[in-house]
Amino acid sequence: MKTILKSAVAALALTSVGIAANATELRLSHQWSNKDIRHQVAQIVADEVAAAGVGLEIKIFGSKSLFKPREQYKPLSRGQLDMTVLPLSYAGGQQPAYNLTLMPGLVKNHDHAARLSNSAFMEALEAKMAEDDVMVLVHGYLAGGFAGKDKCITKPEDVAGLQTRAAGKSFEQMLAGAGASIASMASSEIYNAMQTGVLQAANTSSSSFVSYRIYEQVSCYTPAGDVALWFMYQPLLMNKSTFEGLNGDQQAALLAASAKAEAYYLEEAKKQDAASTKVFADAGVEIAQMSAEDFEAWRKLAMETSYKAFVEEVADGQQLLDMALAVD
Repeated sequence: MKTILKSAVAALALTSVGIAANATELRLSHQWSNKDIRHQVAQIVADEVAAAGVGLEIKIFGSKSLFKPREQYKPLSRGQLDMTVLPLSYAGGQQPAYNLTLMPGLVKNHDHAARLSNSAFMEALEAKMAEDDVMVLVHGYLAGGFAGKDKCITKPEDVAGLQTRAAGKSFEQMLAGAGASIASMASSEIYNAMQTGVLQAANTSSSSFVSYRIYEQVSCYTPAGDVALWFMYQPLLMNKSTFEGLNGDQQAALLAASAKAEAYYLEEAKKQDAASTKVFADAGVEIAQMSAEDFEAWRKLAMETSYKAFVEEVADGQQLLDMALAVD
């Protein structure tokens, strides 16, 4: 009896080793710290998939440890990277249509952002992603604001003459239209640029402002409030062929995990703006508020610069812009 039992235990152990050895490991890259909401979204997906016991493991490489922030989309599309959480406008060079996911004043609030993610507009963007062998697992938008090294920024005149960082081509065009000098860089590089005097102003997400401790380098912060000019689409993406190469149970587990992460992403994104304001205020940074009049001034400038340039530069730009504007 003991011999039979030992044999059964040994066989079970061998089976377990075999399952572990055959487990599929996916590599997920992003640029943020493990305290950031975007890492937490990735972690939910990884944890839920692991708990499903379908022989699938997601290994997360955060803090730009695997790829530089703006160099993740290309390896993803080539199958050299399995998954990434990425501001989609970073890949605007590959697909100019993606610049529409960071268009000043296009998104009104977080619930409006969620409706955009489930609209015909997003379906059109996902069709472009599919051309690059990329698919969306988790949709998500984050709001953001402005920070000034030496002054507050609420209206277009405030950035005139300042070396300013903006994420994405459309914001850069608008800020240049306001008289700012543009310094292009990932949000992870803002701190050092401000510390060394390269940068006097920046806009990015509420989450990144906190995650990268920008409150240590600025005198004034204009958070997303009743009006938010800055909304950026930052999904969790996956190589489409890699997903299709998984078995049915693995695909189902990944989709279920992604649905849970997406719901978390939306609720937490709503909390980020107020939380960032408190962090900056607690650090002794002045808090400024953008008025409805300020917002309209920015949006008018955006229509004359960013919107106009997008329609001129992108073949189906007007159609895509109209689809986005049609979402109430």
